[in-house]
Amino acid sequence: MIAAVHLGGPTADRHTLAKPLLDSRPSLQVLDYGDAVVSPGMIDVHVHMNEPGREEWEGMATATRAAAAGGITTLIDMPLNSAPCTNTPAELARKAAAAAEPNKTHVNVGFWAGLVPANAAAPGVLKALARGGALGFKAFMAPSGIDDFPHVSPAEVEAALPTIRALGLPLLVHAEIVDGDVPQEVGGQAPGPREHSTWLASRPRRFEKNAVRALIGALRATAANATKPGFRLHVVHLSGGYAELVPEIVAAKAEGLPISVETCPHYLNFATERVPVGDTRLKCAPPLREEDNRYRLLDALKDGSIDSVATDHSPSDPALKLLQEGDFLKAWGGISGLQYALPSTWSPCHMHGMNLTWLTRAWSTYPAQLANLGRKKGRLAAGYDADIVVWGPEQDADTSREALQHKHKETPYNGMRMQGRVLATFVGGSQVFGEQQGVAPAACGAVILPKQLLPFP
Repeated sequence: MIAAVHLGGPTADRHTLAKPLLDSRPSLQVLDYGDAVVSPGMIDVHVHMNEPGREEWEGMATATRAAAAGGITTLIDMPLNSAPCTNTPAELARKAAAAAEPNKTHVNVGFWAGLVPANAAAPGVLKALARGGALGFKAFMAPSGIDDFPHVSPAEVEAALPTIRALGLPLLVHAEIVDGDVPQEVGGQAPGPREHSTWLASRPRRFEKNAVRALIGALRATAANATKPGFRLHVVHLSGGYAELVPEIVAAKAEGLPISVETCPHYLNFATERVPVGDTRLKCAPPLREEDNRYRLLDALKDGSIDSVATDHSPSDPALKLLQEGDFLKAWGGISGLQYALPSTWSPCHMHGMNLTWLTRAWSTYPAQLANLGRKKGRLAAGYDADIVVWGPEQDADTSREALQHKHKETPYNGMRMQGRVLATFVGGSQVFGEQQGVAPAACGAVILPKQLLPFP
């Protein structure tokens, strides 16, 4: 266990930092990682662990093992695709109890609660979820594919916002409004269902644009409501970097509206033009878009228009991906990439001119702030939890199936060359992963239920 972390200025070398401590306490063990980078542990605010109820898709044990191997020290679990979904205080308590089982979680875990039509206009239920330990809420504005997690309308979002503002908790939103008028052709041709372009055509850009505009409108409409610090409307997995969308988000921020946005590594690495025929491992919603859009997303990350990155790790039973059939319209959507969060972000972003400071903000500091954990997590500083990742920015990541801790090994990152090799991960000062040792057998993650820390009304 790490008993102390000594921070030095830019001129302090390892000898300068370590010698006084070793002179006073010669029994201390020194972990020397050479020229590796020591960063705050990564915080993934967008993960589907699928437990309880759909453990055959993933489960907390394998998800947190993958997180530990990937340098992620805190996961915040989405209210779906567990079964039932986490839309009530009883289901939140059941999920928290599952996470608290002995030797279950290898990293810290917290939970978002679902915002659905049944509770959007029920302040008592939303407050009870907050008292039960939910870190915030998650809503879909498009069909989720899960029967007990129906999507909400813009009016229902607006109805819920006064309560969520008063609670001082974030609302995360899947921002697509499906209007039913979907083009059936791309470039004058009608590609078959094995072509990614067919799936792309079914989720056009306007779905995302219209949803973001509706959310900005809801924030304006409720701006006069009492709002506690900690509230923020957070747009998840933004796929579109195009000029007519990102500037609207930037303008809303400049207006003073509490809005933020994340994107995901798969949007930074893959583009529709390069998706192999029938490779449904790359089906997600919103879909992968064009190569020029990928570069626009990178630009928006670099200039701060996009606040953070999260994996949206969304695994399923491989049979649901229809890998043999390769039908993008019928296959289950969702990309598995939890363990590769660091290299799949660092590789494209470093090539685009982003540095270590940027990576720390996008993957540690801002996610901690979003989840109202910024007083203890997201930084290497006195008084903060010793959640740490040690990694080599210039070393190739291990993307072999043998090293993958996910329950199912199908991921578009299989065998992909990426830089950013995780060497060690520490949670609360305890080493949970080492490159040579693998994932530690004893799980030491904590369940984050801050209900006693926040003065809920």
